[in-house]
Amino acid sequence: MARRSVPILRHLLTKPTTPTLAPANPTRSVTYMPRPGDGTPRAVTLIPGDGIGPLVTNAVEQVMDAMHAPVYFETFEVHGDMPKVPDEVIESIKKNKVCLKGGLATPMGGGVSSLNLQLRKELDLYASLVNCVNLPGLVTKHENVDIVVIRENTEGEYSGLEHEVVPGVVESLKFCSERIAKYAFEYAYLNNRKKVTAVHKANIMKLGDGLFLESCREVATKYPGIDYKEIIVDNCCMQLVSKPEQFDVMVTPNLYGNLVANTAAGIAGGTGVMPGGNVGADHAIFEQGASAGNVGNQKILDKKKANPVALLLSSAMMLRHLQFPSFADRLETAVARVILEGKCRTKDLGGQSTTQEVVDGVIAALE
Repeated sequence: MARRSVPILRHLLTKPTTPTLAPANPTRSVTYMPRPGDGTPRAVTLIPGDGIGPLVTNAVEQVMDAMHAPVYFETFEVHGDMPKVPDEVIESIKKNKVCLKGGLATPMGGGVSSLNLQLRKELDLYASLVNCVNLPGLVTKHENVDIVVIRENTEGEYSGLEHEVVPGVVESLKFCSERIAKYAFEYAYLNNRKKVTAVHKANIMKLGDGLFLESCREVATKYPGIDYKEIIVDNCCMQLVSKPEQFDVMVTPNLYGNLVANTAAGIAGGTGVMPGGNVGADHAIFEQGASAGNVGNQKILDKKKANPVALLLSSAMMLRHLQFPSFADRLETAVARVILEGKCRTKDLGGQSTTQEVVDGVIAALE
């Protein structure tokens, strides 16, 4: 399954032992013909966030500057304890269409709404995508893991539509639309993926999850070249930790997807190295793929040892989304080389390198 993984896995990172001379009349094939103006630098809204967020977003800024990427950032201070996302931030994202952000702390209980959820609902970012893939040089218990988890982002339990019926009784609404199924199959088709697995609990939640399965089955009929499977969420978790290589693209309702994505990320190497994004018809926010609300602990922050790999790879996804594929390839190749050669290690990579050491290694690999 590694054959379909993102470009970080397809580059040869070794150098020839003897120098080779270029031909006298070198030719160059045309692989990409941009439209006039396609190279114009694009504005990107940047939200450093809380905890380790400013540390890892600064890492991205340094690398983008070193590679002369055609983007520039409009930075806004947003913190998880704010009552709402400031209007000027929403306006910036709507104008720029793209945002890169660090983690925003989410208060537990107390009726305080998550700003992460506010952003997704306000911008209708209905699809969350997390790419959980083995990275060469990163030792894990399982090999050949290459899973893309696509989960519904705005409906179901995470829509926040819940209320107290009577004291001690809380009712939460659960529903899913077919657009997440359409997105999952379209993603699989465009990325040469072979199988889509729908994760559900329709054996118990026969109406809500039953509707989700009906939508997936209907969409599946329009993609006969893609194998369609279904799996109950509890069995899915067991299969993930025992034989994760059997999965390809997984499409899930909101709550299940959060659990599945974090499990798959832990199997493939840890949340600190898994990229992700949230997309809708008009806007996209790129952030750490799994545990996106994780802002780290004070010890990591004080020692400046936050792992920037996940956000660096997420920013490569952003560059490809902005139609700058060559810059995305360069960044992914540089990150892959740093991991493969074992030069820069953070907690997830079995060592104690600082964030800046990882950044310096990636910048050196760009040259």
